[in-house]
Amino acid sequence: MQPTILDRLLAISSLFQRDMHRAFSGTSLTESRVHALWVLHHAGASTQQTLAQALGTTPRSVSALVDGLQTAGYVERRPHPDDRRAVLVTLTPSAEQMMARMQEDHRRLAEDLLAAVEDVDRPAFARGVGAVFWRLSELVRDESVHYAGVEGEQREGRP
Repeated sequence: MQPTILDRLLAISSLFQRDMHRAFSGTSLTESRVHALWVLHHAGASTQQTLAQALGTTPRSVSALVDGLQTAGYVERRPHPDDRRAVLVTLTPSAEQMMARMQEDHRRLAEDLLAAVEDVDRPAFARGVGAVFWRLSELVRDESVHYAGVEGEQREGRP
């Protein structure tokens, strides 16, 4: 059986996951922590509430995430200049350097991957990837298919 486009996309996703785990092996960085660092790198100092919204998670989860990043030396909490009740989360100087390096590595990888596509095909490729991304975003947001009951049906002898 020939792999489908979906098979290839899933394999690409798996390769990116494997690469990320390898790159951060031996560090305290996880996918969630790296995502938070990317947001702070691009958005600058942010309140935990703003960070939670950007990450699509709860303020409580972000508090634990920031605690871990602070303990590992990646972020600092500073008083908000305009709101005595709020704190700003900022990257430490060493985290800023690491994120600059990561951004450069990201740029080079994107360039290298795109080089695998013929110049003449790149605009269509970019449009196709964008279209697939937006459609998958819609499906994930709206999809109601769940497989939680399938295991129970299989144990009971139902297909």
